[in-house]
Amino acid sequence: MQNLLLCISLALIAGLLMTRPAKRIGLPAVTAYLITGLILGPYCIGRLGLTGIGFHTMEDVSALGIISDTALGFIAFTIGNEFRLADLRSMGKQAVTVGILQAVVTTAAVDAALIVLHLVFPEALSISSAITLGAIAAATAPAATLMVVRQYRADGPLTRLLLMVVAIDDAVGLVLFSASFGVASALEQGGISVITVVVEPLLEIVLSLLLGMIAGYILDWSERYFHSRGNRISISVAFVLLTVGLSMIEFEIGAIHCGFSLLLVCMMTGTIFCNLCETSASLMERLDRWTTPLTVLFFILSGAELDLKILQDPIVLLIGAVYIISRAAGKIFGAYGSCALSGCSRNTQKYLGITLLPQAGVALGMAITAANLSDGVMVRSVVLFSVLVYELIGPTLTKKALFAAGEIPEEEIKK
Repeated sequence: MQNLLLCISLALIAGLLMTRPAKRIGLPAVTAYLITGLILGPYCIGRLGLTGIGFHTMEDVSALGIISDTALGFIAFTIGNEFRLADLRSMGKQAVTVGILQAVVTTAAVDAALIVLHLVFPEALSISSAITLGAIAAATAPAATLMVVRQYRADGPLTRLLLMVVAIDDAVGLVLFSASFGVASALEQGGISVITVVVEPLLEIVLSLLLGMIAGYILDWSERYFHSRGNRISISVAFVLLTVGLSMIEFEIGAIHCGFSLLLVCMMTGTIFCNLCETSASLMERLDRWTTPLTVLFFILSGAELDLKILQDPIVLLIGAVYIISRAAGKIFGAYGSCALSGCSRNTQKYLGITLLPQAGVALGMAITAANLSDGVMVRSVVLFSVLVYELIGPTLTKKALFAAGEIPEEEIKK
């Protein structure tokens, strides 16, 4: 326990110190945290086996998974606060239209590119894996996006739409992945299951939103019995931890496997709470300050999870390069077209797709699920490679796009 606490504390200090040189070369703090994790991970300093310094093995990083899950819960809860009724009335239709269309376009673009690659190099990638990777491409990383928005105090129509879209992305990505993975499994096994392709993903979304709605109502009711700031923050933290724990429960109803999406549950809890509680804005501001170290650790651990061994396989690099380029094209053009269709401003049309490039935890979770495919290891390796690239350059591109759109004040860039 002493070594674990030493490791976590030194990682946190190293991450914060790394933001100083990163700031001098114009990199966002989130990129500094990811690089810190990469340096402290099993393929750099961690390999030395020094007591309390770095993460020696991937198992050491996985053992701290509860920190990542908890941080994701708070991040989703915070994003849920962006769905206030006033914003939903003005931007809700745009957010849903853009959230769905850009994800579908991205999936189609990656599917097409990888299927062509399969036809040219049939031994490198199967059709089932190509279809699965296309669906995984739809997912984005709300954590990295939110961190950049917070650090540079970005605000404006693009930023507000962005936060809504990355939240909607989880639900859309879940449906696309479940359907695509069901088709991919059918291609390998010779039969399509309506339960796994349609019923289970839709049931997961409904159950997640229902659980989050109930938790949000109970949280608002509980807050009314406390008046001090400390107690109200404590009960809010307790409820986020509760929803994270409940979202990990899985059960069976006959032949149907039921589960919850952590991001959707916590997001809906935050949405209901912010629309019911009159003091939710001030509470969220204080809660954000309380959870900052947790968010920093989340990104450091995410960096430590990046597997550098995948860079040794030229096939993974080839498929990964096609995946990264086609996904970027799908996000940028999909967002541009859907924004134009829904009447968004010119700046939003031009820059939204760039801000949707970061990809991390949700995509990795999908890749683990795809391990049952014949070349599931290849799918996971390609996703790991893309996460390595997107997480290191994505936050910087998001910062540049928001600044170019005029939604990051120039004084924030100079700080």
